[in-house]
Amino acid sequence: MQAAAREIESLRLQIAHHDYRYFVLDDPEVPDAEYDRLMRRLRQLETEHPALVTPDSPTQRVGGRPLDKFQEVRHLSPMLSLENAFSSDDVRGFDRRIKERLETGDDLMYACEPKMDGLAISILYEGGVLIRAATRGDGITGEDVTQNVRTIRSVPLRLQGVGWPARFEARGEVFMPVDGFRQLNAQAEASGEKTFVNPRNAAAGSLRQLDSRITAARPLEMIFYGLSAEDETGLPQTHSGRLEAMRKWGLRPSAEACTRLGVEEVLRYHDDMATRRSSLPFQIDGVVYKVDRLDLQRQLGFVSRAPRWAVAHKFPAEEELTIVRGVEWQVGRTGALTPVARLEPVFVGGVTVSNATLHNIDELRRKDIRVGDTVIVRRAGDVIPEVVSVVSDRRPPGAQVVEMPECCPVCGSGIERGEGEAVARCSGGLFCQAQVKESLRHFVSRKAMNVDGLGEKLIDQLVDRGLVSSADGLYRLDIEKLADLDRMGEKSAAKVIEALEASKDTTLERFLFALGVRDVGEATARGLANHFGSLGALMEATEEQVQQVRDVGPVVAGHVHAFFAEEHNRQVIQRLVDSGVHWPDVERPEPVSSPLSGKTIVVTGTLSSMSREEAEALVRKLGGVASSSLSSKTDYLVAGEKAGSKLAKAEKLGVDILDEQGFLQLASMQASDLNH
Repeated sequence: MQAAAREIESLRLQIAHHDYRYFVLDDPEVPDAEYDRLMRRLRQLETEHPALVTPDSPTQRVGGRPLDKFQEVRHLSPMLSLENAFSSDDVRGFDRRIKERLETGDDLMYACEPKMDGLAISILYEGGVLIRAATRGDGITGEDVTQNVRTIRSVPLRLQGVGWPARFEARGEVFMPVDGFRQLNAQAEASGEKTFVNPRNAAAGSLRQLDSRITAARPLEMIFYGLSAEDETGLPQTHSGRLEAMRKWGLRPSAEACTRLGVEEVLRYHDDMATRRSSLPFQIDGVVYKVDRLDLQRQLGFVSRAPRWAVAHKFPAEEELTIVRGVEWQVGRTGALTPVARLEPVFVGGVTVSNATLHNIDELRRKDIRVGDTVIVRRAGDVIPEVVSVVSDRRPPGAQVVEMPECCPVCGSGIERGEGEAVARCSGGLFCQAQVKESLRHFVSRKAMNVDGLGEKLIDQLVDRGLVSSADGLYRLDIEKLADLDRMGEKSAAKVIEALEASKDTTLERFLFALGVRDVGEATARGLANHFGSLGALMEATEEQVQQVRDVGPVVAGHVHAFFAEEHNRQVIQRLVDSGVHWPDVERPEPVSSPLSGKTIVVTGTLSSMSREEAEALVRKLGGVASSSLSSKTDYLVAGEKAGSKLAKAEKLGVDILDEQGFLQLASMQASDLNH
């Protein structure tokens, strides 16, 4: 047994070494036949000595028994999305905003890498061993796909080398190489099975198989682009440095990853990758730029769920010609009317497109789109189909001009359009079934109340049959009512009721987002929850008090105040609470009375006793509003060393300027008293 254990460990180390040479360094040392011989010998020994089989053995990539469903897991830290840039000017604007925030005119070093067209995955390693793998999901929680990811040979089950954190998540993209995709489709076609549309579709479908043995048979690979660790002690302090460290641990970054100094060099990288795009062994839909220094990343921070220090520069979308067969008007949950072009189906960017948004009546008129026109259609950002322009010389006689409807196409109510607004809205409110349906779909969505099983068609039936007219009605449903609907039975109905019951235990920010207040997205809902702490405090707040929430302007504050002032909305909220919907109040510090209370303060330059982030935290702790933008409404500018352009702007606007000592005195604190 001891001799077998020693040989097994030696074989595993050899196989891991050859995997590293093959997948990470792209420099194999032995032919496939030798690799296969090592693997056969390892399987033989593990068959003879099953007690010596460990989860991280390379023989354990074959897949396990099928799952009933994927479990939901929470990431160590949020998996962020990226803002998109579609032109060189967009990227220059991104670079300019970063320099303004950092108050520097020097060129910045950017880490550049291809944007893989695959599925984002986060893998948890503990003690160097793969413990869990999860999809991005909503960025906070994802689906546990550990069993499937373990089958991917380019994902190490155990890390090599030294220096990796004791517990961390490695982030990357699972994809299917172009050659593997072609072979998979050829096999499917030969056996009469359905083929995949594109490699991304194939990778996503393969990774979400409940039977991991199917995943194991698919040619999936993974590229890593970052990590999130609980303890970052000893890790490199640049993004590029961390990629190199990950490479040494066996986590393969892109071979195309590099650093470039300044925005013009970054754009040259984009052009080079665009030229080589068709010859790469995998599909990409753009490139990603990240500020390389991590201390600058921390200084720049985030907006909503996207970092300010990174951007995805997308390649030009694929375009095709088709014909507009009609234009219909869709009514959203806020009553907004959106014209949608019904198109002659056309294959664009890997999918068949038959509908495309026209945004609003002004956009429709600006492009002069008529029924019968031949138009150029593209998938903007390779995602959203849109009509780019009309091919004028192909316009047929009698092409029909599209007019704004005089009344709502769903409920017949009048159409309203505010002065200076691009969007027209149905005035029917909750009388309009379209608005009710859209508001309910929003209410039960994953990022809101997260009610699994309440899909679009089921909500249509509930509203059409008069069973539900507002969100609180969902919680008065029972199994008998649901089971009577089309394509429902007692078992399915019971699952929906169970999901509704589970959704009652939520958070204040999720509940606020679910209410569908106009212009209140996830970030604003979170800001409102954190600022007011309880729903009661928010419902009684004035517009001016709502404007004290960070990044909430007068327009959004007006929408929030008007929503909670409406008696119907207050009644719906009360019925939701009475039905059992609940959440813990947000913990907030005791209110303080200080010279900073209610004041808007901008901090700029370098302070000697604290960082800019700590100064802003102090402002908020003392009841003030810490803002990043300077205007005539700013009460104080705190100017440290090398204050830069904001100091000159404050002098021009007549904003009161404080040096560091003056700021501390105004806050009635000394630097030595600060508890960082």
